[in-house]
Amino acid sequence: MAATRVLLLLSGRPESVSFAQSVCGLLGGSGLGPWPTHCGLKRGQLVLSDKPFPGASARLPLQRPPFCPFAALDQQPRAPGVELPPNGRGVDLGVAVILQSSDQTVLLTRRTSTLKVSPNLWVPPGGHVEPDEESAYPPKLSWGLPKYHHIVLYLLVISQESQQQLQARIQPNAGEVSAFMWLGPDIAAAVAATEDGTETLKHLPQDLPSSVPAVELAENGGARLLALPTSTLLRTTPATADCRERVSSGTKFALTLWLQHLGR
Repeated sequence: MAATRVLLLLSGRPESVSFAQSVCGLLGGSGLGPWPTHCGLKRGQLVLSDKPFPGASARLPLQRPPFCPFAALDQQPRAPGVELPPNGRGVDLGVAVILQSSDQTVLLTRRTSTLKVSPNLWVPPGGHVEPDEESAYPPKLSWGLPKYHHIVLYLLVISQESQQQLQARIQPNAGEVSAFMWLGPDIAAAVAATEDGTETLKHLPQDLPSSVPAVELAENGGARLLALPTSTLLRTTPATADCRERVSSGTKFALTLWLQHLGR
């Protein structure tokens, strides 16, 4: 049995979380959130609670997308013979870094098309871990039953170095990253305003640039400048399986929190 990485305290009672359970549903109930959640680390576990507890180090917003498959699974039966991964697998952890330069831009990376999980998605740099956001892949039941279930922690790192200085030191893993770019507040706000789970976009500024500069990595280790169409970043999660480029739902949530931080 895999080690338990997420532990809940519900009204002070410790409870482990099985793969098929929605962490947001257990802590926040129905709806999308965000729910202010008390959290801390204890013996390699992420502890989340609906109430303050000894050792809690922060109170962070917890949110799930409107099409969360684990919330949907509670409301519809599964076909006979179709099963989720065993309960012993539990819920995994991931960490993503919102790296802010002194120019007030943040770094996003594009996952390679060869990755089995979330290919071609624009996300902050981060990784698997052996303000929170509940993540699943496939992201919608219409894509198939989920095979992966994560709680993703987004950490804001504020650098005193400029975008140019930071970019000179970036060494992306070409096996996982195919491109990277820096987003300023205006583009980030437009991306965050695209609402996943709907077929229409919210009202967006009319003066957005037609493209955003990015750096695309070549298989031989080289790089080239890329003018990425802004429309690519404004795509929402489609109803059926689709590996086209877009910004992940969790990244939109993290960008919203970053913009709120800038506003303060």
